[in-house]
Amino acid sequence: MNKRNERTRLILLTLGIILIAANLRAALTSVGPVVGQIRADTGISNAIAGLLTTFGLFAFAAVSPITPKLARRFGMENVLLAAMAIITLGILLRSVPYVAALFAGTALIGLAIGTGNVLVPSLIKRDFPTRRIGLMTGVYSVAMTLFAGIASGVTIPIAGTPGFGWRGALAVWGLLSAAAFIVWLPQARSGRRSDRPRAAAAGVNLWKSALAWQVTLYMGFQSIVFYGNVAWLPEILHDRGMDYATAGWMLSLVQIVSLPATFLAPIWAGRSASQRTLLTVVMGLLLVGYGGLLAAGSGPMVPLWIVLIGLGSGASFSLALVFFSLRSRTAEEASELSGMAQSIGYLVAGVGPALLGFVHDRTGSWQTPLVMMLTIITLALLFGLGAARDRTVLPQPSGRED
Repeated sequence: MNKRNERTRLILLTLGIILIAANLRAALTSVGPVVGQIRADTGISNAIAGLLTTFGLFAFAAVSPITPKLARRFGMENVLLAAMAIITLGILLRSVPYVAALFAGTALIGLAIGTGNVLVPSLIKRDFPTRRIGLMTGVYSVAMTLFAGIASGVTIPIAGTPGFGWRGALAVWGLLSAAAFIVWLPQARSGRRSDRPRAAAAGVNLWKSALAWQVTLYMGFQSIVFYGNVAWLPEILHDRGMDYATAGWMLSLVQIVSLPATFLAPIWAGRSASQRTLLTVVMGLLLVGYGGLLAAGSGPMVPLWIVLIGLGSGASFSLALVFFSLRSRTAEEASELSGMAQSIGYLVAGVGPALLGFVHDRTGSWQTPLVMMLTIITLALLFGLGAARDRTVLPQPSGRED
């Protein structure tokens, strides 16, 4: 392949990755702003409403371990194409006027998003030069975050449009997944087969690696922060006196202000052998932001706390993604690490939104859930310091281990 054709292929691949990334959060973040309307319309409790997010996370956990195997059998490109089709189907099913369909559609969306979560970091490690892994991880993360923020902000206005309601507002995001399917179709038709089984891949076993577990638990605890925001931040702010529309835009602000941190964190991470200092700064932003909401959750300081939370959550998430590449030697190892981390990590994260809703239902206050969030951030910091070491999950050829 000549240089011009290779450049064209990488441009089309990058566009496809951006569109896939755009679908890996929006279908879930669009739920948080209308969760009050869903509860009122369906009669479900806060704890059950929290399961709308948790269902998706448990689906992430269920599909993540088998995704590398599916990719080796059918090719990454084909599996990602199927994921975009399943997201579209899940979004349509979720808008059918039955509670069972709401949860079934959410589960399908979660399975498809979980597949994309695992494969895109491995695809980046396989198809982009080492020096561009941080940059492409940043682009991928920003696309997810940007569309997650847009979905959070515009869902309420769409729901208020005559003829839409919350079901129509959620169904709109099927247009985005359908567009990704169409754009990705040529990649599937001409997909590479270098990700077929190989002897080296067959021997990859990360479950006994301490570093792999640290990456996994960091992934899980930082994910609780993100999905806790998605599920309950508008409700927390509304409880403090903010109207739902403004609270929805506060969630959107979290996503939007996270964009520069989401983009820059993996680039900075890729330039350093160890990411411990960067990780400490990032988690410190989250601790200050949530500490501020706990101590002064209303008044003129709220936007500052929201900005700090946005910066911290954006950087912590993209750090988790780039760890899959930085802590592995090959695309196969990156895929296996991504699958392990997102399986166990999202299983841990899946408990978060429902537990926070349950504690709120029991206490009648958001104070205790906010204290829980500060504890979760501290745990993410502790495991993240281990994950940020200059090591790989399997021994280097020189014999260096994790």
